[in-house]
Amino acid sequence: MTKHQVYLGLGTNLGDRKANIEQAIRLIGERVGAVVRQSSLIETEPWGFESPNLFLNAVILCETERTPREVLRLTQKIERDMGRRKKTSLNSKRSSLNYSDRPIDIDILLYDDITVDEPDLKIPHPLMHERDFVMIPLREIQG
Repeated sequence: MTKHQVYLGLGTNLGDRKANIEQAIRLIGERVGAVVRQSSLIETEPWGFESPNLFLNAVILCETERTPREVLRLTQKIERDMGRRKKTSLNSKRSSLNYSDRPIDIDILLYDDITVDEPDLKIPHPLMHERDFVMIPLREIQG
């Protein structure tokens, strides 16, 4: 089976943020595929909404045999298992900016060099270039 490279953005601003990132990485390694690179953790202000809770963000590189759709399904299940409430789609997020505090957020940033443009799955992530909390750790591990 072919191994694909998928870059995932991780963010958390509730609870023990460092433990949340570590748990998400462990679960991704168990369910999605081997985590082969991990960026440094960076602390950032909330993006798209007001909150007193700062975010901890990271980007990881995962090698997977899963399809992009399977990666989406598995990462959304990890979010739910870690206490994340309903995640809005990219389209409704963009129109309503319905962002909120969360124990974990996992975004597919890149998957090999493919482009996917479906209502609930967009690769590359359409907003990643606007977000330093994605681009700084992504550049760190793309080296």
